Amino acid sequence: MSTQKVMGGTEWAMLAALSVLWGGSFFFNAIAVKELPPFTFVFLRVGIGSLVLLTIIRAMGHKLPRDWKVWLQFMGMGILNNIIPFCLIVWSEKRLPGGLASVLSASTPLFAVIMAHFLTTDEKATPNKIVGVITGFIGVAVLIGNQIFSAANSDIFAEIAVLGAAISYSLAGIFGRRFKEMGLQPFVTATGQISSSTLMLIPLVAFFDHPWTLPMPGAATWGAVAGISLLSTSLGFVLFFRILATAGATNLMLVSFLIPASAILLGFLFLGEHLAPNHFAGMAMIGLGLIIIDGRLVGRVARRVTA
Repeated sequence: MSTQKVMGGTEWAMLAALSVLWGGSFFFNAIAVKELPPFTFVFLRVGIGSLVLLTIIRAMGHKLPRDWKVWLQFMGMGILNNIIPFCLIVWSEKRLPGGLASVLSASTPLFAVIMAHFLTTDEKATPNKIVGVITGFIGVAVLIGNQIFSAANSDIFAEIAVLGAAISYSLAGIFGRRFKEMGLQPFVTATGQISSSTLMLIPLVAFFDHPWTLPMPGAATWGAVAGISLLSTSLGFVLFFRILATAGATNLMLVSFLIPASAILLGFLFLGEHLAPNHFAGMAMIGLGLIIIDGRLVGRVARRVTA
């Protein structure tokens, strides 16, 4: 029988740090999209991140597999977990505040519940998960508001793009289950998927962005590239797998609650972003839906009431 791993002070500190790193990716996106097109920026993010992770796994004594069939799996994971969501979110942040994009992205666990129910045999939806999903999607509807009825408002397409990224992330979580069965170290899997993403992005960058024709970005943009590559991607993955090993996957999902707060705070402090009341109301509903899906807080309250 499995038991819930306990979060100690070190794990909570790492979880908070991870939320800042991943919340910071929306902050870095908002800076870089002013001068770099999406494909180019995402290529720089995964390219530099892959070089760092390749250096780390070499220092750890790990090696990437040479079987082409494994690399096909890495490519599939890279498409779902990197290329599609990264590019959609970066494109959306040309039109949306980073804080709002992060809130919409936090709907990933809601889509994961639905996808897992239909695509797996061992992660079927339970009543509390169904209630949580419904609550969360009400939150998404509140976030979008009446923009969906206004054809003149282009923000709706940016919001849909972020929801598309969330769906892609949820599919990546299901697709990635196969790597454990293949006996690959999680750190090797992360490096393989980011490296394959880098290779696949080269023709897209060349065809759509023509980066050799772009003006040289300024210092702020290069700082954003360095931040998202070294901090949000490389260091973020190191913390991700560390927390996964010591606290478990269920506790790790709590980072979904913290990322929007980090992104909103960074956008407010440094970019002058502001969110409307319906955005905060929608975020609260999504957070409540995630808490219901997680189930632990609801269970504790129920036990106290019946005690």
